[in-house]
Amino acid sequence: MSATDKSSFREKLDQIHQWPSLYMFKFIVPKGKEDEVRLLFPKNVLTEKQSRTGKYVSITAKVMMSSTDAVMDIYEKASEIEELIAL
Repeated sequence: MSATDKSSFREKLDQIHQWPSLYMFKFIVPKGKEDEVRLLFPKNVLTEKQSRTGKYVSITAKVMMSSTDAVMDIYEKASEIEELIAL
């Protein structure tokens, strides 16, 4: 994500949310990468759903976040997971 994209995303988060706020993260990863996403949310309950073909897993986390920076930090860490798609 470019610096401009990050700045725009940060502005949108601050317009929509008043922190602390419940935030929903949704990721799609190839089967076998679920543990890498779970490590991002060690204390939270996640919802997982396999794709029709079983090749991918959709993972949703609803987490109380303290700030825009905290949300951005999760996305930064998630971006290091190969083939991850953030929705």
